[in-house]
Amino acid sequence: MQDRNECVAWLAACIGLLASACGSSGSDTVSVGASLGCADGTLDQSVVHVDLEFGGESRSYELHVPPSYDGNTPMPLLLNFHGFTSNGPQQQFFSEMDGTADERGFVVAYPNGIASSWNGGSCCGAAQAEDIDDVGFARAVIDDIGGRGCIDLSRVYAAGMSNGGFLSHRLACEAADVIAAIGPVAGVLVLDPAKCTPSRPISVIQFYGTEDPLVPYDGGGLAGGLSAPETQAGWAERNGCTGGSTVTYSNGDVTCETIDQCDGNVTVTMCTVEGGGHCWPGQTLCGQILESIDLGRSTTDIIANEAMWDLFETVNLP
Repeated sequence: MQDRNECVAWLAACIGLLASACGSSGSDTVSVGASLGCADGTLDQSVVHVDLEFGGESRSYELHVPPSYDGNTPMPLLLNFHGFTSNGPQQQFFSEMDGTADERGFVVAYPNGIASSWNGGSCCGAAQAEDIDDVGFARAVIDDIGGRGCIDLSRVYAAGMSNGGFLSHRLACEAADVIAAIGPVAGVLVLDPAKCTPSRPISVIQFYGTEDPLVPYDGGGLAGGLSAPETQAGWAERNGCTGGSTVTYSNGDVTCETIDQCDGNVTVTMCTVEGGGHCWPGQTLCGQILESIDLGRSTTDIIANEAMWDLFETVNLP
């Protein structure tokens, strides 16, 4: 078990404040090229780090396979993207998604960005500056995992923190043919809205703190993104939604509002943490270091992992 100081250092990097390099934690590495399909391919649960070539670059992702995986029943897949200056192992630690995967029965991949960044549109870092094809990379990760074992390719989802949240929005805009639904955390749409033209309606659940100092609830900030309400309204418009929103969750400082009269029976949900900061809802460690790094307040009044999966388990590609 890590001591408190080590946990704090990891967590700070996960939320995009401190650049650190945790590497792959001594994990096993395999190359691409496994046999295909449920009949011939079984994910190796001992493999926790995978290298692959994409776009002339050496890329990689971390992999978690739940104990319930049997190699015969197609299992859903979640791509969980880290924040700026972070990496896959840190997002794995920070989001605590492995535990949810074990409980709810899905595979999780934590891709690693170029120079700890993702090209979400107007942000961030080297990935954006070099116009890295991270949408293509996400597709390559899906194909690679599908080639390794028994994955339900109609049930692939994307989530992410901050810069990773930006990318999950971009995937919904540009890869709705392979991504069934998305769950951004503290990450609004930073892609030019005119360029967000999904191939079909797509369900969205997103989480924002009203006092987030890095991705402001009211828009702007370093990424120059839309506000949280504008991002919500944009998805409602793209999905052909009519009518107003309904409060579907209310507990303490958290309120979730859902628009459900949409094309393709999709839904658009925004969960607002009143007074919340740049944190992953349900992750208490974020709150434990706020006095030293001033990211605002965390909450446990909603567990983002559970709320995401409550949606994801009802959604698949048409």
